[in-house]
Amino acid sequence: MMATTFVSVPVKKSSEVDMAKPLSKFIQATYPSGDTQAEYIRAAEELNSLRKNALGRPLDKHDSSLEILLRYYDQLCSIEPKFPFSENQLCLTFTWKDAFDKGSLFGGSVKLALASLGYEKSCVLFNVGALASQIAAEQNLENDEGLKAAAKYYQLASGVFQHIKDTVLSALNREPTMDISPDTVGTLSLIMLAQAQEVFFLKAAADKMKDAIIAKLANQAADYYGDAFKQCQYKENLPKTNHPPLQYDPLDPWVQYFYFQEVLPVLAAKHCMMQANAEYHQSILAKQQKKFGEEIGRLQHASDSVKTVASRYDEYINVKDLSDKITRALTAAKKDNDFIYHDRVPDVKDLEPVGKATLVKSTPVSHPMSQKYTDLFAKMVPLAVQQSLSIYNQRRADLVNRLIGQMRESTNLANGVLASLNLPAAIEDVSGDSIPQSILEKSKVVAQQGGLQTVDQFMRDLPELLQRNREILDEALNILDQEEVSDNELKAKFKERWKRTLSSELYKPLRAEGANFRTTLDRAVQADKVVRERYATHREVIALLCKPEAELNAAIPSGNPTKSLQGSEVVMLLKTLLASLNEVKKERETFENDIKSVQFDMSSRFLAALAQDGAISEEAISVTELDRLYGDHTESVQQNLKKQEELLAKIQAAHEEFSKSTQSNTDANQREEMLKKLAAGHDQFVELVANLKEGTKFYNGFTEILLKFQTKCSDIVFARKTERDELLKDLQQSIAREPSAPNIPAAPAYQTAAFVGGTTPAVPTPAPRSVFPSKPEPPEHAETSSSGGCENQPKPQPPARPPPPSVGATLPAAALPAAPATGVPAPSASMPASVGGVGMLSQAQGPPYPSYQGYPGFYAMPMPMAYNQYAYGQYNMPYMYHPPGQPPFQTAQPPQQPQQPQQPGYPYPQQQFYQQ
Repeated sequence: MMATTFVSVPVKKSSEVDMAKPLSKFIQATYPSGDTQAEYIRAAEELNSLRKNALGRPLDKHDSSLEILLRYYDQLCSIEPKFPFSENQLCLTFTWKDAFDKGSLFGGSVKLALASLGYEKSCVLFNVGALASQIAAEQNLENDEGLKAAAKYYQLASGVFQHIKDTVLSALNREPTMDISPDTVGTLSLIMLAQAQEVFFLKAAADKMKDAIIAKLANQAADYYGDAFKQCQYKENLPKTNHPPLQYDPLDPWVQYFYFQEVLPVLAAKHCMMQANAEYHQSILAKQQKKFGEEIGRLQHASDSVKTVASRYDEYINVKDLSDKITRALTAAKKDNDFIYHDRVPDVKDLEPVGKATLVKSTPVSHPMSQKYTDLFAKMVPLAVQQSLSIYNQRRADLVNRLIGQMRESTNLANGVLASLNLPAAIEDVSGDSIPQSILEKSKVVAQQGGLQTVDQFMRDLPELLQRNREILDEALNILDQEEVSDNELKAKFKERWKRTLSSELYKPLRAEGANFRTTLDRAVQADKVVRERYATHREVIALLCKPEAELNAAIPSGNPTKSLQGSEVVMLLKTLLASLNEVKKERETFENDIKSVQFDMSSRFLAALAQDGAISEEAISVTELDRLYGDHTESVQQNLKKQEELLAKIQAAHEEFSKSTQSNTDANQREEMLKKLAAGHDQFVELVANLKEGTKFYNGFTEILLKFQTKCSDIVFARKTERDELLKDLQQSIAREPSAPNIPAAPAYQTAAFVGGTTPAVPTPAPRSVFPSKPEPPEHAETSSSGGCENQPKPQPPARPPPPSVGATLPAAALPAAPATGVPAPSASMPASVGGVGMLSQAQGPPYPSYQGYPGFYAMPMPMAYNQYAYGQYNMPYMYHPPGQPPFQTAQPPQQPQQPQQPGYPYPQQQFYQQ
């Protein structure tokens, strides 16, 4: 059976991420304490464990490992609409490495860290496709179960890669790494589809289906492989060459490094092999139709295809069995045609194209993908519903506050009107010497609520609460300021290398939120000022109400009102109207409690709208529901307010008549004024206490909001610092890999000047950086050309060898040892093939380095042994040939010589001698 090779994709590797902590913080800040919050926190911890199982360890090439990846991907899809994953809200940074190590050769980034759940989903999905391709490649294609499984996994991998191609750019909003770029995953999707089609071809051949069907399946597979090969060739990130894209040689070493090195030759080989299979089975069909010339033409085409594979791609695909089968069929067909049929053999271009039959398609990605999927956050509503609920609650609160505020304002208005008329005290003051019953009740209320002591305590607490809130807000904004300063400094230092969102842009929503908080605090300060002024105005009257009854009675002037009016019609009318007004005010208390107690779960309403329309029209839904829930209450409140307005008009008219009937005197007027002040003092005290309680409640509640805001700022700054450290590490590594001097300057003239007439140059000839120990030394008279190559033309007479450089006391040249070189030669221009039949590399010229005893010496360019006419090298060393790949001959080290004085004019200081 034909040996075949299938392409599998390596998985990506990810850094560890703690998802439980930030998710738990968001849950605690968003949901009230209780069983629901605890359940969500446990789900966050389970999600974190699932990620560790899916990405924190090597996965076996088995269904169970793929199931773990699919479950994690499904959970990511589930939580995406339920948590605000973004850089300025719930910031989680995911770091992934490029699956193909050679990605950086083409300008791509080997590692990328992004605060994006879409990036995490794309990378996890890539691993799903990669693992599916590996599982498919492990299947036993000798039986039906293995063939079916391989086809299923290849189609799954194709669909996964296609989904990434369609979604990755919108999910990342920036350039991805090379492995998940649309071009790469698009090519991978087509390769997986081609392999799935090939598996169906293998199954059809094993089941001995009709040759016409098998030929069409094979031809379609060849078409897929050809398209994948062309896509690889046309990639813009391939190294530039002098060849047009279609002329790329698949065996070119540069092309072999395209993402996964040896894929291109496999694709080319598979294309030819599947074409050969298609033509072979189509030739059988032609034979059955007695088209013997067509049979031979198709077999010849198939034979040419397998010969191409055998000659160029034999190390990748073994087609010996297929080649033998085609050869036998072609030999038999030619023999029969030559002796029996004598049918004309058409040219390949004249043959009708083989048909195509597609039995595969990419498996679409849908949620959920796992068969064992269970939503860990099933009870949590999506973020869109949460946001709609938040806006609805604000609308509801505004409506409720407006209704309650209207009723409270009406009550204050009624109390103010009655106080100005001295009612009901005026109609209760019978003797003119005792305290009216209404004033006694008001005094009792003030005393029971603590009087001045209660108000003073609230007054002392408010500034402390305000200062605490300001400090929390300042600290939160200061955290942002410090990180932004650090980010600006790094941006100024690295400029365009610093590729991440600027802190000044990222923090705009947070700073706007902080500005709103500060504005709210400023308004609260103004409200506190108004309360203090009112308290200062009515403090004396409130203090008088707090005194015992005897002292209070003594503070009220005596008067002698007309007793005859106590049973009059006008007094009875006033008492009836005041009783009705009290009933109206009590009715408001009932309305207020009813309005506050209205409850309705809008989440189900919003969820239904989201499921039906795919979006939520919050305003339309909220207005409709609020009108339904609070319409009757609003109407009742308006009727109550109108009724009070009518009663107050009647009370004022009756009081005017009552005032005309009373005897006017100075003492009575003074008494009435004091009673009015006491009634007003009671009302102001009640209102002040209510306002101060609301202020205290506001500051305490605002403290929790500011603490959450501070936590949000701390979390995002922590995530930014983590991202900054990761980016700095990558920048340091990339900077370290960059060459410090990309263009080595040309050597000075005195270093390359040839020795003439045996004279010694002013400075010694330096040894270059690169040494080549693995080849023999060239003859001494080889000269270095100006272009850096070696010109080796034999001359009748060799030039005179120069004496060794003189450094202080002259040492015999033969005493200098040839230190073995350890450098690896760098690629450069080749020597002419005529010299020894082997292309030689030229050596790079470096800065002048001295040659001392124990310092690695200079090895000239290796030359063929046949050309070495002289037995001595450049430094009078005996030339000893050694086989390629073996270390050069090393002479024994001479005794250490005394250190020589520095040579005058030499540009480098003399180096210390170290014994080699």
